[in-house]
Amino acid sequence: MNTLILAAEEAPNPVIPHISELILGLVAFLLLLWIMQKFVSPRFEALYSERAAKIEGGIERAEQAQAEAQKALDEYKAQLAEARAEAARIRDDARAEGTQIVEELREQAQAESARIVAQGQHQLDAQRAQIVAELRADLGRVAVELAGKVVGEALEDEARRRGTVDRFLNELDAVAAPAGK
Repeated sequence: MNTLILAAEEAPNPVIPHISELILGLVAFLLLLWIMQKFVSPRFEALYSERAAKIEGGIERAEQAQAEAQKALDEYKAQLAEARAEAARIRDDARAEGTQIVEELREQAQAESARIVAQGQHQLDAQRAQIVAELRADLGRVAVELAGKVVGEALEDEARRRGTVDRFLNELDAVAAPAGK
């Protein structure tokens, strides 16, 4: 048993590493740590800074774009409101102009109607005067013929005939005038 214990004491313990392995591991670890700190970490820091700058720049650009979009939207809304106001003004002007045109056409139609009525009245007066003149002439002729037949003598004298006819017609007018009023 003693030999077994001695053999066990001389055999290295597998759980506890040998001192030379510990020193070699520590030197390798420190060398790896130094390489990481010297070369790898600055690269990571540069990439991290670059990435952060890109993200911040992207956020800044996005905020600027959003501000520009809001400004454009506000301008668009202002232009739209202005266009709507302009359209309403044009519509109101068109309505007023339409009303004015209708009124002018109505006035023109009334003036034309009055002119046509006046012209018709004038024509009626002219025709009436012409008919009265024709009737006077016919009536005078008929009266002279009848008077000639009643009296039994011919009224040949033109001046006398005219005077008689005019006197007769004036008497008729005098009799007809009070009755007509």
